[in-house]
Amino acid sequence: MAEESYAGMAELYDALMDGVDYDRWARCLAGWIDSYYKKEGQLRVLDCACGTGAITLRLAALGMELTGLDLSEDMLRVAQQKAMARGLRIPFVRMDMQRIALHRRMDVITCCCDGVNYLTDTRAAERFFQSAHASLVPNGLLLFDISSRHKLEHVLGRSILGEDRQECTYLWENMFDPKTRLLEMRLHFFVPDGLRGRYRRFDERHLQRAYTAEELTGLLQRCGFETLAVTEAFSDKPPSETAERIQFVARRMEA
Repeated sequence: MAEESYAGMAELYDALMDGVDYDRWARCLAGWIDSYYKKEGQLRVLDCACGTGAITLRLAALGMELTGLDLSEDMLRVAQQKAMARGLRIPFVRMDMQRIALHRRMDVITCCCDGVNYLTDTRAAERFFQSAHASLVPNGLLLFDISSRHKLEHVLGRSILGEDRQECTYLWENMFDPKTRLLEMRLHFFVPDGLRGRYRRFDERHLQRAYTAEELTGLLQRCGFETLAVTEAFSDKPPSETAERIQFVARRMEA
């Protein structure tokens, strides 16, 4: 049986994602925030689906007051260890981002690297947007990105990937259903167990949904947000048909 998503992967995640330019990602987010939100003093930011804290730590290092939120205790444990090693005081909390419950409202909420894709139907996405709206100050910002349908269907699609690394060997099977718009990812990991030639195996199953920009901007409006920008990730250009990652910036509207 497959393990809970990101349970076994937590200790391997940063090594497997070593090709991601998180510094650039954090700078882009900071640029969007600076463009659309002005405040005297330190910004309070909630990073949803924060994982091992790659973005969380970088935004904190830029001078923002961060809180990290995720469902995986294992990922949060790694994030906390990294924050402590860097001398950063960041609370990391295990919580469903569809039901955010904090003692004070945030200036900005972020959700990076496919967090919204993991909400596998529009009701779940709407619950997240409603929860984010209730957790933001007036005119606060919500920034999130998605992997596009083009990426899920045509880049990943029905493919099998694999890699033999020092940390582990893995096999990654992808199956996209165009009717449900769900991508099922089955991952099989083989990790050296310390004995020569022996490995420990664990499996994980992940589901992501392909959303259109129109769907999400419609849901944002219904939940009380004004969409300020929809772009290709790391740029200010409108998404092309082959864009693989799409960035959204929205502002909480007041009634």
